[in-house]
Amino acid sequence: MSKKKEPSILQGFKAFLMRGNVVDLAVAVVIGAAFTNIVNAVVKGIINPVVGAIGTKNLDHYSSCLSSSCKGEQGIQILWGSVLGATLSFVITAAVVYFLMVLPMAKYLARQEARRKAKEGTQEIIEVTELEVLKEIRDALVAQRGSGHDRQ
Repeated sequence: MSKKKEPSILQGFKAFLMRGNVVDLAVAVVIGAAFTNIVNAVVKGIINPVVGAIGTKNLDHYSSCLSSSCKGEQGIQILWGSVLGATLSFVITAAVVYFLMVLPMAKYLARQEARRKAKEGTQEIIEVTELEVLKEIRDALVAQRGSGHDRQ
């Protein structure tokens, strides 16, 4: 009876790290962190000034008061400007990711798949053509043998 050797913890950890999805996830996190800075700069440099043309430049200043007196930190305030800013950041991030990353990648993969299918179709045509040629050769050889046996 042979015992299977259990992989060591270190070997298991190495296998875990070397899996493709872990590396992809790490790259995504790093790129996402860098991309967050870009989105924040767009919101701060473009969106907030456009909104600031209507009111205040900082969306955090937009709020509504639910109590009778809201002075400073007192009273019940709904800070809907902060929610609006976060929502705009999310929508901008989602749009940029979709239009600059997801859509081009989907088109690229679709082209690759079309090329692969076209190549497979060409291969099938070549195989069918080769099969037809071999059948013709076989039929010609059979015809030759048949005609050669009739002469003797």
